[in-house]
Amino acid sequence: MKIAVDAMGGDYAPGVVVEGVANSLFEFPEFEIVLVGHSKKIAYYLEKYGIANHPRLQVVHADTVIEMSEPSTSSIRNKKDSSITVAAKLLKEKKVDAFVTPGHTGATLAATKVLVRTLPGVNRPALAANMPSQTSRFIVIDAGANTEVSALNLAEFAIMGSIYAEFMYGIENPPVGLLSVGGEDSKGNDLTKEAFSMLEHAPINFMGNIEANTVFEGVCKVLVADGFTGNVFLKCSEGLAKSVSCWLKAVFTKNPLRMAGGYLNKTAFRELKDYGNPELQGGAPLLGLNGVCIIGHGSSTPLAVKNAIKLAGECIKFGINQKITDKIRIFHETMEQLKNNNSETVEGSSQNIQG
Repeated sequence: MKIAVDAMGGDYAPGVVVEGVANSLFEFPEFEIVLVGHSKKIAYYLEKYGIANHPRLQVVHADTVIEMSEPSTSSIRNKKDSSITVAAKLLKEKKVDAFVTPGHTGATLAATKVLVRTLPGVNRPALAANMPSQTSRFIVIDAGANTEVSALNLAEFAIMGSIYAEFMYGIENPPVGLLSVGGEDSKGNDLTKEAFSMLEHAPINFMGNIEANTVFEGVCKVLVADGFTGNVFLKCSEGLAKSVSCWLKAVFTKNPLRMAGGYLNKTAFRELKDYGNPELQGGAPLLGLNGVCIIGHGSSTPLAVKNAIKLAGECIKFGINQKITDKIRIFHETMEQLKNNNSETVEGSSQNIQG
């Protein structure tokens, strides 16, 4: 399988990206990598990591880079020769099977939505973030791709998230919850209430509304939200995790005895840190696109880049897009049938009244 990698994306590009690509080529013999970026700027790193003439590596030149400070629309307006846009075009033209970038999330979303388009029946793509809970892990979808959505969008996100959770955790029909302010179906705003009624008819294991304070107890495997709320939830969780780390450091360095205890438990703390380590996840897939796209963290390390490439390959092997297309079609057929049944009921009631 062939995977395009944005060499210029992220805070430490292109060095860390090329190193991650090199590790992937050595570790995954089934992958072919198309490295997209400024050929002169990455040439040194290709030599440094010993892949300048690798038989499974192809370099595609891209003149410009979309910086993190630039607007998302740059990828489709004034920087059509950027590494993100060029890689998205490769995915559109089916010259690659997947696209991986630790670069500008908004620019990647804009380029892929315009060029690659969405799968049949999918209205909007959504980011699926993999997060730790007390018992295992769960998916948050949407984690930031769509700040304003409809109830139909949320239902589609739930279906895509369910399939991704099945892939990630090996669980058939994983429980899906809708993020809201209360567990009852009457709680929430107009958006969540309408989405709740749709989710009840979706081909998923829908368990109802979920409050944020119970999410980390492992009550569901998929947490559905609009991109604004989902991203706030994600960033708040990341900030809290950093704060807990600081608090632990503070209490374990108060006196020599505690410092000794901390030293004896350093392997336990290292294991604790890995629960939320984004390097081990690699990135988050932008589900619903007519192609596989993995978006990594801006501060991605070589390990994160390698794991993002690995995740892209595993999504291809799983056939995730075909599974999404099939279930989305079933959902829309169900909703259309319900609509027709309701119309017939209203029409029948009208005739009875007239009679």
